[in-house]
Amino acid sequence: MDDDISTRLEDESLHKKLLDDDENQSHPEGDKGQHNSMEKLGTDPNFKRKIVWKNAIGFLVLHLAAFYGLYLVLTFRIKILTYLWVMFLDLASGEGITMGAHRLFSHKSFKATFSLKLILVLLHTIAGQNCMYIWVRDHRQHHKFSDTDADPHNATRGFFFSHMGWLMSRKHPLVIEKGKTLDMSDLEADPLIMWQKKYYKPLYLIMAIALPVYIPVLVWGETVWASTFTSFFLRYVFLLHQTWFVNSAAHLWGTKPFDKYLLPAENKFVSLVSGGEGWHNYHHTFPWDYRTSEFGASYNVTCSLIDSCAYLGMAFDLKTAPFKMIEQRTIRTGDGSHPIYGMKKVKTYRWEDRNINELEIDEKVN
Repeated sequence: MDDDISTRLEDESLHKKLLDDDENQSHPEGDKGQHNSMEKLGTDPNFKRKIVWKNAIGFLVLHLAAFYGLYLVLTFRIKILTYLWVMFLDLASGEGITMGAHRLFSHKSFKATFSLKLILVLLHTIAGQNCMYIWVRDHRQHHKFSDTDADPHNATRGFFFSHMGWLMSRKHPLVIEKGKTLDMSDLEADPLIMWQKKYYKPLYLIMAIALPVYIPVLVWGETVWASTFTSFFLRYVFLLHQTWFVNSAAHLWGTKPFDKYLLPAENKFVSLVSGGEGWHNYHHTFPWDYRTSEFGASYNVTCSLIDSCAYLGMAFDLKTAPFKMIEQRTIRTGDGSHPIYGMKKVKTYRWEDRNINELEIDEKVN
């Protein structure tokens, strides 16, 4: 038991040193420290959460309505243009989350012209996942205190809680306490973000409900009934789960080629359904990289869109993790699953109290 505790402490000490080493390398302004200064607060297994019943009932109603919308889709009771409209809304508003709220405003992994920022803020409003300010605040807190009781959707509490249960229960006191320590001055100084925050409710009614529902009705004669349950309820709930899978599945299942000490993992399914957000072990290791994956990896639509916007001059100052940093970090802390920098166990020796102890360490595969 003492040996296990000693080994765990050595691992944690090594990991902290590695994080400090990376901290001393090139980090973009604004994201420095949000990952590497993460506090080891842990999770209290005895903490009892209080259910917020109005939220729980609200989600139940939303899902029942979404299932009815899915029934209309599967039984071909809507027009073909409505199918395409729902798919377009899901993809477009999803980019308001992944490209806008996540990569641009949360991590500042690239810069954007005002026109692109405006488009992303409006798409984010269509997504309906709260105003940009609150979304970014929660996400920055998630990175700074990842998978501890100060993390709003702490994955160590299980799949359901990190997926959607956190939105149906009272916040842990540490979430409230540590949330007050976050630096949100960049967003508070952004007139566009504060405009959306101030007028979010009317903007939501117009952008997330009225326009998505009534455009099919007015343009190609869809019924209000069918459009309401597909263009709003089904589309809205489907995108919620696409986003939530990043917080749940991508923190519980997958490989950890870049940092085996982190809970987030590389999850191809999540990347496929979320526009490239499932390469989560990489993202939590190098959170400032606009690609959120090594070399932009496959199943990463958002990365391709940012590259396209950069080509058009709408996105610039794209930040990436240096190749050498990725290589060194993978060799030092990866779980051995990286296709190039995989690990193998080799024997080595060290002096300890005048005795030579045999150890096993990771070495790069040639």
